[in-house]
Amino acid sequence: MIELLKSTDKGFVSVKKIESHCWINVSNPSKEEIQSLSKELNIPLDFLTDSLDIDERSRIETEDNTTLIVLRIPKFDNNNHDIPFTTLPVGIVLVKDVVITVCLENFTSILNLFNGKIKKISTQNRSHFILYCFHETAILYLKYLKDIYRRTNKIETELHVSMKNEALIKLLNIEKSLVFFATSLKSNELVMERLQKIGLLELNDEDKDLLEDVIIDNKQAIEMANIYSNILSGMMDAFASVISNNLNMVMKFLTSVTIILMIPTLIASIYGMNVDIPFQHSPHAFFITIGISFILSAIITLFFLRKKWF
Repeated sequence: MIELLKSTDKGFVSVKKIESHCWINVSNPSKEEIQSLSKELNIPLDFLTDSLDIDERSRIETEDNTTLIVLRIPKFDNNNHDIPFTTLPVGIVLVKDVVITVCLENFTSILNLFNGKIKKISTQNRSHFILYCFHETAILYLKYLKDIYRRTNKIETELHVSMKNEALIKLLNIEKSLVFFATSLKSNELVMERLQKIGLLELNDEDKDLLEDVIIDNKQAIEMANIYSNILSGMMDAFASVISNNLNMVMKFLTSVTIILMIPTLIASIYGMNVDIPFQHSPHAFFITIGISFILSAIITLFFLRKKWF
């Protein structure tokens, strides 16, 4: 899908054809749409197709007065119960006096660009528009990292009483999300620092301050991702030991119970033999054997309790 947008005093409005200072938002396009857009604006085809590769890394590339900035943005998929937090690339193409964003999914929906704040920016200033997208990306990373931390605490509570693997698998999936985030954030950081050094964008004082804020937020997200990942790794090792210890305690308890119940079974087996045995002529033989069984079982139980084998 190709959406043509242009900024006005009231926000962004749709336009029917490509105009000066417009924004071309490309979401999960067909091959025909990509080829048509490439020919119309004389853009290298790989500048539009590279961003559709889910494994594309963040980078900056320039060719024939056309610049490609690839940024990896966070994505939350509530339907994916295994790994709900992932990242995907979005390409920002600067050609002539228009801005093109290319993404496998709707870029505006993921970053929630049309939430009212978009009125503060304009495609008349492409540099500020790009920095705004970078800023919203960094803020979204921080938001999702806090959500990951809350999920981790919830799973940790489950692990205190769990002896199954489901909770550990959930932690493993969260750790995968943190790896995705940390890798993408580091590649985004390289792009931002390069933008700051090479002067690719025409930045005024306000834009320079915004770029510095974006870099700081991105570094904070990297630190948070690394800290949470380290905590998660230690937590998984600790709770793997806890689950193993809980299993050992259960096995120890069941073994103790088996030994205690073995004594009445042994006595009953002996008195079931067709041989001469004590108390066989006594009218109270049954009660005597039952009493002996209970007394021996009680002695063994007290012995196990004193040794703390229960």
